[in-house]
Order: sequence, then C-alpha cells, then structure tokens
Amino acid sequence: MDTAQARESGQLTFRDATEGDVPALVRLIESAYRGDSSRAGWTTEADILQGQRTDPDGVRAVVTAESGRLLVVERDGTPVACCQLEHRGDAAYFGMFAVRPELQGEGLGKVIIAEAERTVVASWGVREMHMTVISVREELIAWYERRGYRRTGKLTPFPYGDERFGVPQRDDLAFELLIKELPTP
Repeated sequence: MDTAQARESGQLTFRDATEGDVPALVRLIESAYRGDSSRAGWTTEADILQGQRTDPDGVRAVVTAESGRLLVVERDGTPVACCQLEHRGDAAYFGMFAVRPELQGEGLGKVIIAEAERTVVASWGVREMHMTVISVREELIAWYERRGYRRTGKLTPFPYGDERFGVPQRDDLAFELLIKELPTP
C-alpha cells in the first residue's frame, strides 16, 4: 500500500500531534523499542538498551518545537505510529519513528516514511532527509538503505550516563547519520 492508497482507503490518517497526545505517544514509542512488548516487532532495542526510550518532557519538546512537528499516524482514531520531522536549513531531520509492534512488518513503515518525505518537501522545500540510527542496528539500517538512505560513516557518541536515553547493555553504541536526497517539487 502506498501513501496515496492509504489516504484514499481511509485506513490511515496523518496529523500533527498536540500536547494532549503526549501520554499516548510516550506509550507508543516505548512499546516499539523497549521492554517485552517491543519484542513483538522487529525494531526492538531491548537487547542493547534497557530503561526508557523517551519521556513526556522529551515528547512534549518535539510537539511544541517551532522548527518541527511530531506526525501522528492513526487508524480508526487510534495512534498506530509517529515520527518527528524537524526543519534544519536545507534538510529535515526524521526521528522518534515508532510503529506499534504488532503492526510492524505490514508495510506501514514504508507508507509513513514516504508521507514524511512528501511532507517535508511540501512544507519546507528541503532537499535532504537526515536521521541518526544506532550503528549496531544493521537490520534497521539495511531497511532504511532499501528506502534510499545512505550511510555517511559520521558517528556521534551515544550519551552514556544519561538515562533519559536508556541504559546501554553494550559499550560500542554510537549514532550514525543516514541521508537521503529528496525529489524537488
């Protein structure tokens, strides 16, 4: 299912998050990445990070940021996914991407990332989408590469000691920058 089909079928709707969405979005993001519930999907980080993935303050900061938005994806009025879009000059940043674990593997991610790319081009006229992924997440990086993202080799250290980002279970974690050139309108 592509983005146009999803919109036409009414199965998925996309909207900007509000502060009232924060509790549900924190639960969604946590369920996709941490704890036993995350193991139902393939994006789990439970084996490399324990503790929290985010918190209400972190999600609220994204929702209220003037330079971006948190896109909520709903099915029948229920949030099933989300992603952060932030305007950074000639590029947009894609982050905080989460799909409910039991829905992963059904093609929603492809639809959502395509809509995110369309949105940043239409809204901000950017030419690139940037994201950071934990460098040891080879399967996830390969998924993004199949969507046209390329590894840059540019690494940022993981914030060891800052439990707002989780409790690392390994000592070799870093974030790698991935970039995709976007079509111009």
